[in-house]
Amino acid sequence: MLRPYIPAILLFVAGSIAAHATFALWQEPKPQASTNQPLKQVSPVQPLPFSHKLHAALQRPCKFCHPNPEPGNLMNLPTADACMTCHESVGKDRPAIRTLTQYARSNQTLPWVRVYVVPGFVYWSHRTHLDAEISCEQCHGKVSEMDAMSLATKVTTMAGCVDCHKRRKATTGCAACHEAGLS
Repeated sequence: MLRPYIPAILLFVAGSIAAHATFALWQEPKPQASTNQPLKQVSPVQPLPFSHKLHAALQRPCKFCHPNPEPGNLMNLPTADACMTCHESVGKDRPAIRTLTQYARSNQTLPWVRVYVVPGFVYWSHRTHLDAEISCEQCHGKVSEMDAMSLATKVTTMAGCVDCHKRRKATTGCAACHEAGLS
């Protein structure tokens, strides 16, 4: 008697599980109350050692290493060629710079691990936030004081986004982040 309904029941259960898992991934870390509170800082293993602290001391703007090409959604991660503009002569005998040189010579992409990742079901643009004069530090923490880049804010959680939008009196309507990129 239930046999004809089994596929529909299974589809409903699978959909419910998937929706719950997606919703759970988008929740804020529980102990955090605002985007200004520090998170437990965990730095992913990167292909090369890199100190933002050391490089920021050279007074380079973030966009020197992280350009924001059209359409402006992502800030690019540094390429081996970009790094070599300085490291052609600076530190060239260090093992990490020799490895960097090999990446550049072989025209390979550096396999940097992104620290901040926005879920795929969210439309988000760096350009929009830069145009609104949001500083890199507001979202990414005090990168200029970090040797290894780590997740320093909860900016990639829904609660983090909504909290910031409320403080800046920006829209908190669902369509601002969930409709534009899904059409």
